[in-house]
Amino acid sequence: MKNVKIEILSPAGSFEAMQAAINAGANAIYFGVEQLNMRTVSSSPFSIEDIKQVSSIAKANNIKAYLTLNTVMYEHDMQLLNIILKKVKEHKIDAVIAADFAVIGACKEMGIPLHVSTQANISNIDAVQFFAPYSDVVVLARELTLKQVAHICNEIKRRDIRGISGELIKVEIFVHGALCMAVSGKCYLSLHEQNAAANRGACTQNCRRSYTVIDKESGFELEIDNEYIMSPKDLCTINVLDQIIDAGVAVLKIEGRSKGADYVHEVTACYREAVEAIMQNSFTQDKIDNWMKRLEAVYNRGFWEGYYLGRKLGEWTQNPGSAATDKKIYLGKGTKYYSKVKVGEFLIEAGQIKKGDSLLIMGPALGMQKMTMETLVVNGEENVLGEKGDLLTLPIDIKITPAYKIYKLISTLQNA
Repeated sequence: MKNVKIEILSPAGSFEAMQAAINAGANAIYFGVEQLNMRTVSSSPFSIEDIKQVSSIAKANNIKAYLTLNTVMYEHDMQLLNIILKKVKEHKIDAVIAADFAVIGACKEMGIPLHVSTQANISNIDAVQFFAPYSDVVVLARELTLKQVAHICNEIKRRDIRGISGELIKVEIFVHGALCMAVSGKCYLSLHEQNAAANRGACTQNCRRSYTVIDKESGFELEIDNEYIMSPKDLCTINVLDQIIDAGVAVLKIEGRSKGADYVHEVTACYREAVEAIMQNSFTQDKIDNWMKRLEAVYNRGFWEGYYLGRKLGEWTQNPGSAATDKKIYLGKGTKYYSKVKVGEFLIEAGQIKKGDSLLIMGPALGMQKMTMETLVVNGEENVLGEKGDLLTLPIDIKITPAYKIYKLISTLQNA
């Protein structure tokens, strides 16, 4: 495999997720602030004041940070947009991801690097050429096949299409995560049903619900194979990642700003390992099988490869929630840290924990960490059980605060 520079771009919906991405080997993260991003409702976006800290953490860890401003912009958004872009410029955020021409124009005027969002639905080389004077990276439409992606990548080289920085423009595609029924297009379902504009980050995910189809004249209810007729399975391309890289893609984007640090860490780590295996010519079926098991353990709605292999849409999820083989159950939060002995204390607020249980801890400076409770210390003494109201102590190298949460991990495969 030729030695090419591949960027793994991971989602950061929180400082925990950002740290998890860093720990797992991401080259870059993308995040949103306030209401001008497509995950305003489904995640808790960073504030304008957080931009400085995000930038600082990224630079300290030698990764890039991109800010998503990918909603449709209305006139009353312009003041907030201007404030955000000034902060982006001040704190040297590496790029803005956008599709609205007002944002694109403002970034060019202010000298802010731009990546054109998948919402722009770039599907051909002429569209790439159009955006080149404004950007350095284009995120292609998710409806394209790998053959179409490869053609665009080859044409960029043949035509010598360079971005605003003077470098050849880079192609980015989504490689993993949730798919919307509208794919790269603009969905108006939640706006129609609940006056909540999905294109302004307020999607209520009506498509993820179960539906029946009824003949309005006869009242006859049609039989359908799957009642979740508008909820597609998640995208997963790790088994064809070598073909994606061969096509000329430079940036591999993972969806999931509304997901937890455990999801971000595991998905990023799997794709990092897969890229390295491809570069070392050790990309084998055994490794793919192992990565798939790990990806299935965290949040997912089932997997398919999207349109990249030329398939028609028809891969619908079979249930409304996650099909993850590992379920995390909230136990409690951090209360104290004993720095001399490096022991963290957690208050159990729900459920119970037994000796031998698997735990997951998530927090801002930690990202995520899994451990098995070979020794269970509750209320200062060894025990076999911890319950609501008890204080659990365990060894950990990070200073624990109430921002740190602890979960119990349960494998659904044991009950299958």
